[in-house]
Amino acid sequence: MLIARLIAEPDHLSTSLEAAKAQMGQGGVRIADAAMLDFCGQTMQIDSPDDDADVLRAALDAHFGRTDGLVTTDEPVVPRVFISDMDSTMIGQECIDELGDFAGLKERIAEITERAMQGELDFEQALRERVGLLKGLSTSAIDECLDTRIRPMPGAKILVETLKKLGCRTVLVTGGFHHFADPVAAQLGFEHVVGNRLEVADGKLTGGLVGGIVDSAVKKATLLAELDAAGEGVTSLATGDGANDIPMLETATYGIAYHAKPKARAASNGWIDRGDLTSVLRLLGIPEKDWVR
Repeated sequence: MLIARLIAEPDHLSTSLEAAKAQMGQGGVRIADAAMLDFCGQTMQIDSPDDDADVLRAALDAHFGRTDGLVTTDEPVVPRVFISDMDSTMIGQECIDELGDFAGLKERIAEITERAMQGELDFEQALRERVGLLKGLSTSAIDECLDTRIRPMPGAKILVETLKKLGCRTVLVTGGFHHFADPVAAQLGFEHVVGNRLEVADGKLTGGLVGGIVDSAVKKATLLAELDAAGEGVTSLATGDGANDIPMLETATYGIAYHAKPKARAASNGWIDRGDLTSVLRLLGIPEKDWVR
């Protein structure tokens, strides 16, 4: 069976649902029930005895406009492991692009970042190229960038702290850098951080990196290691926005693409296109009275 949870524009909700039902029916997906959740009033739950999630999602996308949603085969529960990307997911910026601005190279670096996040470039190659462009930049630019440019996404701290309170392990894993990820994690409440390390000499960036690269494979491996440590049958949640998040999003029980690139959204069983990160809590069915604000 399929369970879809959906947060959509309330106007014309019944009309949109009827149109979506008709399209699902043409694709062989029946609707057993559709109702607003009493404990999470903005969220509609749609139950189907069938199993074609692609048909169901296509109908939702076609008739509800911009939505936040999650499609699963079981009633959603609070996850035991939460793993998230950082840039453009937990924070509203791409750190390397903002750092590039201090070197007078933001436009050039941002173009490479965008192509990498769309899945058009090899991630490691793109990362090393961008870091190389920062050679000679003072580390004081990192501190200034953190203080003046880097801001959490709306709802990020509520999401992390609420899941922690409910017994969930929280991990920030980024293809960005510990110089940024460590303070962001401390601010938002993450318990563990995995990221890349910029090489520094004499107070300046050398244009290189220290150690291995955190790419899509490492993100997935980090999730699998956390699940192994947590025990058999553990439910997991992942959030991300780019192509390098796809293996992690696909592996998680609930992989939620946050205002994501098309490839990442298509690969996930959840998506946030409309709201902020508190929509994740609504889709999981966690009532507002239990949120940590």
